[in-house]
Amino acid sequence: MNTPATQVATPTLLQCLPGLLLALGIGGVALLLGHLAPLIGGPVIGIVLGILVGNLLSPGERFAPGVAFAGKKILQWSIIALGFGLSLGQVARTGLESLSVTLVTMTVAFLAAWLLGRWLGVHDKLKILIGVGTAICGGSAIAAITPIIQPDDHDTAFAISTIFLFNLVAVLLFPLLGHLMHMSDMGFGLWAGTAINDTSSVVAAGYSYSHAAGDYATIVKLTRATLIIPICLALAFVVAARAKRKLKSEGGENNFSLASIFPWFILWFLVASALRTAGVVPAAILPALHALAEFLIIVALTAIGLSANLRKMAASGARPILLGLGVWMAVSVSSLLVQLAIGQL
Repeated sequence: MNTPATQVATPTLLQCLPGLLLALGIGGVALLLGHLAPLIGGPVIGIVLGILVGNLLSPGERFAPGVAFAGKKILQWSIIALGFGLSLGQVARTGLESLSVTLVTMTVAFLAAWLLGRWLGVHDKLKILIGVGTAICGGSAIAAITPIIQPDDHDTAFAISTIFLFNLVAVLLFPLLGHLMHMSDMGFGLWAGTAINDTSSVVAAGYSYSHAAGDYATIVKLTRATLIIPICLALAFVVAARAKRKLKSEGGENNFSLASIFPWFILWFLVASALRTAGVVPAAILPALHALAEFLIIVALTAIGLSANLRKMAASGARPILLGLGVWMAVSVSSLLVQLAIGQL
C-alpha cells in the first residue's frame, strides 16, 4: 500500500475509516512506546512502525484513502495544534540573543544541502526535506513543509529517519564534546539549541550537560522553531512561481493562483499562537492541547510510514544519508565558529 496521498480523490468518511483506524491504532502504540523511550520519541517510532506494517503486512487498497487522509489533513491539524503551545512573544524576547547564531546555521544548512546534494545527485525535494529538517526542527519542520512541496511518502520517511539518526548521535556526543571543550552553560545551550534538530533531543542533550544549559537550549530551540513559518511561506511562493512558469511554457492558461497552494494551516498556526500569546486560551487546557498535538503528529507520521515504499528508499542508496551527515556537520561546526567569533563559548 504505497499510494501517494495526492492520488486519492476526495474519499468519503466511510472509505477513510479503515485507514484512519489503522493509523490511529499504530499511532497510539507509538505514543506509549515514545513515553517509554523519550530519546527516540513517538514520531520516529510511529513512522518506523508504519513502515514495518506497510511493507511487511501490506494492508489492502481499502486502507489507502484513510492513510492518505491522515498523512495530509491530520498532519496539518497537528501543526495548528502545536501553535497553542508556542508563545511567539515570549520566545522572541528570550531568544533574541541567539538569533544571529541561528540565522547563520540556517544559511549554512541550506547552502550545504544544495551544494552537497547537487554533488551527490540527490533530487530537489529530498534535498529540501533534509535541509529544512536540519536547519529548523527535524521531523516537525519536515512535517510542516510536506503539504507544500508534496514529496513522495518514502522521501519524507527517509528524511525523517536520516534526521533522527544524527539526532541520536548528537545526544550522545555533544555533552562529551562540550565538557572536553570546557564550554560554558550558555555556550553549550546555544550549541545544542542550534545544531540538534528535534526538541526532545535538544532537551536531552542540554539537561545532561547542566540544568542551566538545558533551560537555555530549550529557549533557543523554540526560537529556532518559529522560523519554520517564514520558510513555509517562502517555499509556497517558490512553488507558485514554478507552477506559473510551467503553465506558461506549456501554453496553458495562466490562471494559477498562490491561494491554490498557500499553506493555510500555517495561517491557522499563527492564529493559535496569537491566542496562546494573548492569554485567550485557558492555561488549564494547554497540557491537553499539547498532548493532542503530540498524538496527531504521531498519527500523521505513522500514516506517512504506512505509505512509504522501502524498495524505493533502498534504491536511493547511501547518498541521502551522506547528505544528512554533511549538512549536520556543517551546522554543528558553523554554530561553534560563530560563538567563537562573538565570544560566547
